[in-house]
Amino acid sequence: MSVLPCGRGAACFLLLLLGVLSCLHTAASRPVPGAGHHHRPPDAVSWRSFEHLHGARRGSRVAGLADLKRYLARFGYMQAPRPAHEHDDVFDDHMEAAVRRYQSSLSLPVTGRLDSSTLGRIMTKRCGVADGAGMSVTASLSAEVAAGTGSRFTFLADQDQPWWTRPHPLVLTYAVSPTATVGYLPAEAVRAAFRSAFARWARVIPVDFVETDYYDGGEPDIMVGFYEGDHGDGSPFDGRYGQVAHAYTSDDDGHIHFDAAEHWSVDVGSDTDTRGDSAMDLESVATHEIGHILGLGHSSSPEAIMYPYIAAMQRKVELSADDIDGVLRLYGSNPRFRHEQEHPAPPRSVPSVSPGRSSWHAGSVSLVCTVLVMLVTLVK
Repeated sequence: MSVLPCGRGAACFLLLLLGVLSCLHTAASRPVPGAGHHHRPPDAVSWRSFEHLHGARRGSRVAGLADLKRYLARFGYMQAPRPAHEHDDVFDDHMEAAVRRYQSSLSLPVTGRLDSSTLGRIMTKRCGVADGAGMSVTASLSAEVAAGTGSRFTFLADQDQPWWTRPHPLVLTYAVSPTATVGYLPAEAVRAAFRSAFARWARVIPVDFVETDYYDGGEPDIMVGFYEGDHGDGSPFDGRYGQVAHAYTSDDDGHIHFDAAEHWSVDVGSDTDTRGDSAMDLESVATHEIGHILGLGHSSSPEAIMYPYIAAMQRKVELSADDIDGVLRLYGSNPRFRHEQEHPAPPRSVPSVSPGRSSWHAGSVSLVCTVLVMLVTLVK
């Protein structure tokens, strides 16, 4: 036939060429591990460079343990060192007990020593609100929590009473400071992130959050802003790689502060994000801090929004069952909210293929097979 003027040799060449093209296309269609996602290494700089404390245990004496004692005291796991022992670098019985409390409260293996998982968690960025005794008390009273099956939420006031007790319908106003900002983020994008964060809680509980432009004169219920260092609330920020934000309530209002020294992003992990691998997702942190404004303390469940630690480049915005259980205990349910629909049973795992590519790949394989059959027939 005129289709193969060179006879058997041309047919074999075409067979080989089509086979190679098919293999190349199959390799290109196969997802590359990590493709489409930014590499997210751990923070390049530790909280206080605690890495050298790895392996320390009771009886150890290592320079820098005094700093770690102050860290554990700052977040509620041990008493602040007395002045005489402020620079004591001895890993004593009190230090071991504090490390065990820390590990137990944060769902880490309870070893009593500074192992990799414990130091890794300590050196991760976190909320500046102290964990306090609430997490340990809740865990010690619940056998279900010990078994990993019970609720792990806590309350800031250590009681299941809502902070906001106004008559229903409960409406809370909030405003973002027009001056305490970070200049590299568009103001509208920042406000959109907060709107989304507030809406996640409002979907669950009967509370409406209303944004207002009147930050100073309008006296909003919740005031939001970005600050550096000592900013007048008694809880100074420590720069990058430490506390990223904190929240607190006073007699009749709430405050959410973000550390302006951090690298904030409203599109973390996207191709348009230029803040680098140390960027913090604004909506994720905002959702956590709003939980504090509502009266929730920290949770010992790593999956919960109210877990105190969050890594750079991590996007974590969906309320977990633990978050929802806690806030429902405080405020009751939004009539339009269905808990079981919010957390349905996970679907069965099936192989995933990029949309639009699977059908093309299947069709191309079919075409190659058809051509091969034709060529073999012609060769014969």
